[in-house]
Amino acid sequence: MTAHTKRLVAITLDDASIGRGTPDQEHEREIAIYDLVEENSFALPNHDGGPYTLLLALHEAKLALHIRDAGGDDIVTHILSLTPFRKLLKDYFMICESYYAAIRTATPAQIEAIDMGRRGLHNEGAQLLAERLKGKVVCDMDTSRRLFTLVTALHWKG
Repeated sequence: MTAHTKRLVAITLDDASIGRGTPDQEHEREIAIYDLVEENSFALPNHDGGPYTLLLALHEAKLALHIRDAGGDDIVTHILSLTPFRKLLKDYFMICESYYAAIRTATPAQIEAIDMGRRGLHNEGAQLLAERLKGKVVCDMDTSRRLFTLVTALHWKG
C-alpha cells in the first residue's frame, strides 16, 4: 500500500447524533474537516485498502468511527468511550474560554501564556486519542491532533 492510499479522503459528521451547531461551531467543524482531509496519514492495521472515508457519530458517551473505503463500502466501525476524555475536554474548553476573553483585554504575554496552556492540553488530547486508537488505526501525531480538534468541535458548547 502506498503512502497515497494511507489517508482519509472524506470525513462526514452524522447529523442525527451530532446535530447542527451555531454558525461559529459549524465553521470550526468545517475548518477541522478541511484541514484533516488536506493533510493526514491514516491506515488500518492488517488492511491493504485505502484511501478511506470516515463517518463520525456520537452515541451517548461514545465516539463511533465508521471507516469505509473510497467507494463507500463498510470496512470497520470502532467505538471509543469518551469517558477518558471528559476532564481533559472540560479543562480544554475552560482554557479556550479564558483565551477568547484574554484576546479582548490581556497583554500579548498573557495571551501567549494561555495559548501555550491551550496547546499543551490539545497535545495531551491528541496523545490520549492516539493511545485509544492503538491497534485500531495507524496515524501520525499531526493526524491525531486534527482528529482531536474534530472531537473538540463536536463537543464545543461555545
